[in-house]
Amino acid sequence: MRAIRIALWMSLLMVFGVAWAHGPTRQKVTESVVINATPAKVWAMVGNFNGLPQWHPAVEKSTSTNGNEAGSVRTLTLKGGGEVVEVIEERNDTEMTLNYRMISGVLPVTNYTSRLHVTAGDAAGTSVVEWRGAFYRGFPNNDPPPELNDDAAVNAITGVYKTGLANLKKVLE
Repeated sequence: MRAIRIALWMSLLMVFGVAWAHGPTRQKVTESVVINATPAKVWAMVGNFNGLPQWHPAVEKSTSTNGNEAGSVRTLTLKGGGEVVEVIEERNDTEMTLNYRMISGVLPVTNYTSRLHVTAGDAAGTSVVEWRGAFYRGFPNNDPPPELNDDAAVNAITGVYKTGLANLKKVLE
């Protein structure tokens, strides 16, 4: 009985120890837009891994190593300076999904993964584009500077998604 009580106390201490630990938490952002265009037309633009300059106003140019194949690496040159390097994790034409992750870049995030998904909208001839990402803030330790904290990371990714989706809608409609 004594051994059971000791084991129970040790378990409780371990649980509380984890709860008292502090550090960054994984952040998530999801944005979507309804576009008056067929899913096939939208996917033709969104699913092109190297085509971001055609619809995202912050991207000046893009180069990729292997087109739309898994493992292809793209380097995005941003208007106003800076680069972002990303790699395709998975691309599925049937499901109209593109999963990728950032290798390096000027965004205030780390361990960034993202998914673009196109589905048919409720009305005929419309599409819904969902862009979602998960990431950690740019500063991995406690007490991050304001430009690398959770709010800065969420605001940056939210801005990228909202700006891109709004312009995608404008380009396709």
